Amino acid sequence: MQDGIARQRCRFFHELDAILGGRGGGGGSTGAGSSNAAPWCQVVIKEESDPELDPDQDLQEDEYAWTQVSVTDGSDLDPQGEPSAAAAASSSSSQTASGLLHHEDVVAAPILHQHHHHLHHAAGGTVKEEKSPVPEEPSLRGGGASSYHYAQEDAHVETPGGDIVGPGMGESPLLRQETREHLEAPWRLGLHRRAFPRPRTLLSTREKLAQLRSRRKRPRDDKFDELVRDIRTHFREREKLFQGLWEEEKAQREKDRRLWTAELGWIRQLWAKSQKEQEAAGEDQNGPRHVQEEIWNRDLCKDSSEGEPLKDTSVPEPLLLKAWLESHGRTFGHFISGKWLKPEGRETWTTKNPTTGEPLATTLQGNREDVDTAVVAATKAFESWSQLPGHIRARHLYNVARTIQKHQRLLSLLESLDSGKLVWETRDADLPLVVRHFYHHAGWAQLMEVEMRDWKPLGVVAALTPRNFPLLTLTWKVCPALAMGNTVVLKPSSSTRLTALLLAEACAQAGLPPGVFNVVTGEQELGEALAAHPGINKVAFAGSAEAGRSLRRATAGTSKKLSLQLEGKSPFIVFDSADLDSAVDGLVDAIWLNQGQVHCAGTQLLLQESIAKDFIQRLKRRMGQLRLGDSFDKAVDLGALTEEKQRDRIESLVDDARAEGAEIFQAWAALPTNRAFYPPTLITGVYTTSRCVREEIFGPVLVSLTFRTAKEAVALGNGTPYGLVASVWTETLPLALEVARSLQVGTVWINGHNLLDAASAFGGYKESGYGRDGGKEGLYEYVRPKWEPHPHPGAVDINYKTFATSQGAERPPVVSENRVPHSVTPGSEGDIPSVDRTYKLYYGGAQKRPDSMSSRAVLDHAGKIVAYVADGSVKDIRNAVEAAHKAAPGWAKQTAHARAQILYYLAENLELRRAEVASRLEALTGGGKEVALQEVDLSVQRLFYWAAYSDKYGGAVQETSLYGASLLFREPLGVVGVACPNQQPLLAFVSLLAPAVIRGNTVVMIPSEKYPLPALDFYQVLDTSDVPGGVVNIISGDRDHLSRALAEHQDVQAMWYFGSKEGSALVEWVSAGNLKRTWVNYGADQRCWTDTQQGAGEEFLYQATQCKSVWMPMGDIFAN
Repeated sequence: MQDGIARQRCRFFHELDAILGGRGGGGGSTGAGSSNAAPWCQVVIKEESDPELDPDQDLQEDEYAWTQVSVTDGSDLDPQGEPSAAAAASSSSSQTASGLLHHEDVVAAPILHQHHHHLHHAAGGTVKEEKSPVPEEPSLRGGGASSYHYAQEDAHVETPGGDIVGPGMGESPLLRQETREHLEAPWRLGLHRRAFPRPRTLLSTREKLAQLRSRRKRPRDDKFDELVRDIRTHFREREKLFQGLWEEEKAQREKDRRLWTAELGWIRQLWAKSQKEQEAAGEDQNGPRHVQEEIWNRDLCKDSSEGEPLKDTSVPEPLLLKAWLESHGRTFGHFISGKWLKPEGRETWTTKNPTTGEPLATTLQGNREDVDTAVVAATKAFESWSQLPGHIRARHLYNVARTIQKHQRLLSLLESLDSGKLVWETRDADLPLVVRHFYHHAGWAQLMEVEMRDWKPLGVVAALTPRNFPLLTLTWKVCPALAMGNTVVLKPSSSTRLTALLLAEACAQAGLPPGVFNVVTGEQELGEALAAHPGINKVAFAGSAEAGRSLRRATAGTSKKLSLQLEGKSPFIVFDSADLDSAVDGLVDAIWLNQGQVHCAGTQLLLQESIAKDFIQRLKRRMGQLRLGDSFDKAVDLGALTEEKQRDRIESLVDDARAEGAEIFQAWAALPTNRAFYPPTLITGVYTTSRCVREEIFGPVLVSLTFRTAKEAVALGNGTPYGLVASVWTETLPLALEVARSLQVGTVWINGHNLLDAASAFGGYKESGYGRDGGKEGLYEYVRPKWEPHPHPGAVDINYKTFATSQGAERPPVVSENRVPHSVTPGSEGDIPSVDRTYKLYYGGAQKRPDSMSSRAVLDHAGKIVAYVADGSVKDIRNAVEAAHKAAPGWAKQTAHARAQILYYLAENLELRRAEVASRLEALTGGGKEVALQEVDLSVQRLFYWAAYSDKYGGAVQETSLYGASLLFREPLGVVGVACPNQQPLLAFVSLLAPAVIRGNTVVMIPSEKYPLPALDFYQVLDTSDVPGGVVNIISGDRDHLSRALAEHQDVQAMWYFGSKEGSALVEWVSAGNLKRTWVNYGADQRCWTDTQQGAGEEFLYQATQCKSVWMPMGDIFAN
């Protein structure tokens, strides 16, 4: 009321006139001073915005709602539902008022409640809604100002100023003479005020409605009825809407209250039980924590009552399985050249049932002689098997698939008994996938001459498989190897051997030629001997990361191709937009499949904070329903661990987490007495640095962390050195795809887990290994380019710990007879020497001086010094890697078109320097002008070639058996180190640089050690071609010394080396530190860089990318 008193008063009269129905025109009165009129007064109340009824708070200044009420004492109240005497003047108006009273009380009640301070003077009075007074008929059509006379109250009303307003005081002097005290006083009741007219166009909808109410006496006024119906319908709909929202809110609050009450009761009950346990054991109130944990678990695990002994769930050995074991006398040897081989003098190993510990059969412990026998048989079979047409090999694989289907029940039973896997898992998941792989790769054998026409088989493949999923894992290795024309020698895990021997027997029964598939059994040392055998051309390994490092070092420099499928720490990310019940069920399958003894198990649960508490409660309830027992029991959820020593390691990790203050939940009530079992375990309240978070547990143990944003979830998922698989749970597809692309893993499942198929590539990033199993991507691991002969580097006798640890110093110092030539320009003051050219290092988009502050002499073909270049060191490599690492995310997110334009620009600027660069090449190599010009032209052509591939190798849709989409993305590796050869220094440099950067990698280039000048001149082209700083970095110096620094660096994801055989062996040996991918030439210089296949083949694209499979199941419209 402070600002604009006159303006507010004017607005008040306008609104009052609208309510009373003033239209202007001649003055008149309706019962002014009539003694028969009931005592009443008009009170106008401004309705404020109610957030429950009108969420739009930004009302315009003139949009007000006015309600007419009557203030009386308690004696004048009308009965509920009956109209007052004043209201009975018009039946239509009475109906309107009654409707507002009964149907819009939701609006009226808050208004009266909010504005009760306007009516405090009427003590004991009652506020109820009244109709507006009806003006006389002449005023309805009049054009001038209209005045109204009101019936006055019988009871006296005290004004704020202390005056008494009683009957007969309708013409108050205050309306004619306004004092300052009167203007500043609050609104007073029972006073006559004159209403001022306002045009109808300025009236709000509610004001027009008030006018229509005052005109209800007019006949045939249909617009009013229609408007009233619309208004009532509108408010009924809004009332229903907000009533529904309120009911939902009430239901959610009641649910939360019940959960909280139940949790409090549960805590009180557990506390009471723990006190009783402590008193019984004679302990104090701070008893051991594991006692409390067991009590919690017994309370949640309802399947077994307290104190009731667990029943023996062991199932007798099936007759079919028993018959097969008895047919071999429960004694097995090696399977070589299609027959059983039991050499004399070998030790034996007893395979036991993991659940009961009962012996199943005995197998041989092979030695190096057995390895020699198997490799010789495989080598002999390779000569004929590799020459068979693809159609013939496809027939053999097809027959093997048919034979496996005939013995599918026997294989599933033996797999369950041998490894401890549940029989329903092997029957419903493993064996169908095994059959699917043989059928799928029979198709690839048929299509090899078309789809893989530029590739050829490697030779003899050594397959080393782990104890988990023994049959399925060996199928991943054997099928693509046989399809591409290789032969296989398999060494299964020492604890799970029987299914491999049965599969070999089934292959022989299907007619597979002798020696194509061989199986030898033994300890880990036998596998090492097999991998190191000189007759082996490829090693396919699946197992732990530490064993993978040992294998990488053992095969360094031997020219054996190596693929590693190693362990993982897989994130299971649940967002608040996920279906929590489905996520809980998916998590049970993700972590407790095969007792958690799966490298792709979702052992790292990442929950959004808003749902973490609810999700954990649901998960604990579900864990309490899990049942452990014999693997042949089809009603159990978890079986026994494969090895007892694995239980000791799991207990060690759980004890470490408990010592750090983590909360441990374990379903002890469902645990059998056999020590081979371990209870399902949930660890919460841990740190990201905890051992259970960093290391793979390889057991039924789940670790939970929370996050707030999607970016934090991605950071937690990428925060481990492993990158095998991940699963993302959300109903928001854009969020799921963005998170899937951001995670550094080989496979991402959206709203699912453990989805596998033969047509989908499966493998890891980072320390989870390299190489793929399944699909066309898996075939490249078992072939080499047709033009490439098998390298035979021979024995490499070097000390890996000291080789190339210091910079070489074989270049001569500056001497007078061998100094750098300078051109001389004659001038007026004599001969003017040319300015000395300083060749620096190039990283981070700028030229840098070497940290060693030293230079290396560069000699031409005649042995003369032509220049001095910077001698890079380990510190320079670190700086260059840091620059490349910073540039990698931005460069990888550049569009393929943008990267292509930069490569085209490089080619354009190199073309402008064609004569200058050719002259430099001719002076260095002495190959002649035509040869130098041809090398420059081929370099420009090579840039155009790879620029064209920028948007044509991004991925594909994999046709799997899943009802949904399985997408294959070919992603960049990250930071790639490249050591260039001495042959054709410019063309080789461009041929290695272009495919790496066009696929989104950043590179640290080591130019030709002998002729580095063309590469160092090239950074002037980079500076003028819009190449972002850090994408290309060039460090000159000793090739082996700098290559060692790159291979040892933890932030380098791949290393390409083209140099000596000693350097190749060093790179492979050192790369075991972070298990980076390597591509080396083993000292062979037979690659012709001018040839299209050898200098720009598909091999370059394969080496420059890594594959990620993203699974998106469907099923909202049609069932799977």
